[in-house]
Amino acid sequence: MKLNSAFITHDDGDQKLLVSTGASKFSGLVRSNETAGFIISCLEKETTVDEIVAEMQKKYDGPKEAMERDVNKVIEQLKKIGAIDD
Repeated sequence: MKLNSAFITHDDGDQKLLVSTGASKFSGLVRSNETAGFIISCLEKETTVDEIVAEMQKKYDGPKEAMERDVNKVIEQLKKIGAIDD
């Protein structure tokens, strides 16, 4: 899976922005915290949940189960707006 090409990302200081280009049903902007921004960055190339979790474990200290839960939650929300291609 990866980000849909109808969305572009932008780093704005501490936030990662995900912007619809107008080629999708979603119209707007998604602001994310550092963790969600990291997940979105991983989705800029073809990846899997397991690969994202592995990258998070390299960067953050915390339980793997919590990271998996966070990744799945962010992916679910992005799928709802059509921002992810499976």
